[in-house]
Amino acid sequence: MNRTEKEQLVAELKDKIKSAPALYYTDFTGLNVKRMTDLRRRMRRANIEYVVIKNTLALRAVNESGLVAERLRGPTGLVVAKDPATAARLLQDFAKENDQKPVVKGGMLDGRAIAVDQVKRLALMPSREQMLAELGAGLQSPLAAFVGALNGVLYMFAGALEALRQQRGGSAA
Repeated sequence: MNRTEKEQLVAELKDKIKSAPALYYTDFTGLNVKRMTDLRRRMRRANIEYVVIKNTLALRAVNESGLVAERLRGPTGLVVAKDPATAARLLQDFAKENDQKPVVKGGMLDGRAIAVDQVKRLALMPSREQMLAELGAGLQSPLAAFVGALNGVLYMFAGALEALRQQRGGSAA
């Protein structure tokens, strides 16, 4: 790979990193080609990109994107994702199925370095859609109770009017 190809690769990766809030570093040692292909396929389905690149080029792309990354050692795969929780969950689920590989080394979330345990905590979070659904249900419950209370008041008011009409002497119709 010549210098211009490397510069182009770094520039492409830098643009991807700038547009995504989550970046995770993984060590993929021990994964064969079949498992790596399966991991990349799963990530692609979730709109997550898994990039294997030389550490020096990866660090240059991360640093040029305005972030400051820690020194990378050993074989490193970069996970570039727009949804941090989904990417972390996908990595953790894949590792459970494949002898704890790939191993998460750390990452960056919204420009800040995060540790391995923080990535694991992100994996336990519900997805964005699930959180929005729970928020909607939480907002709907008090509103439904309020509408029910108003309906009860209106029903009681109508009943009181009907009783008053009957008390005053019959039907006005």
